[in-house]
Amino acid sequence: MTVHPFIKAAKTAGHNVKRACELLQVSRTAYYARRNGVPGLRAARDAELTEQITTVHQRSRGTYGAPRVHAALKREGAGCGRRRIARLMRQAGPAGRTRRRRHRTTIPDPHASTRPDLVLRNFQPDPAAIGTRWCGDITYIATEEGWLYLATVID
Repeated sequence: MTVHPFIKAAKTAGHNVKRACELLQVSRTAYYARRNGVPGLRAARDAELTEQITTVHQRSRGTYGAPRVHAALKREGAGCGRRRIARLMRQAGPAGRTRRRRHRTTIPDPHASTRPDLVLRNFQPDPAAIGTRWCGDITYIATEEGWLYLATVID
């Protein structure tokens, strides 16, 4: 919480600014600098770094996070810490992308018995034997809406 509005209210009420700053434990220099609205050196450097961060992030097509942005800025000669870049990225909004975890869709049972091969690996079509050999499979497809299931049956 900033105390500058309280000091300003005390000043408009006719009280001494020096005494109000002493009571609220704020330096008069900080009060007047904030009142004038001139950003400090750190705020100006943060604005420059934010522009450089967004440039590097856009060059990476939105994939770089704070560690990679920090490495890119370090190669370009901008000296700053990774945590500062992470803080500025949180404030400005760009975030890196993380790889999605791979989901195991089929987990074989180690104790299951094997099925007998009734067609003896002969998958050639036979017009005389329609409806005697069927082959099927199922697979999972990841989409933006979730998992879709695709099943096929071949006669």
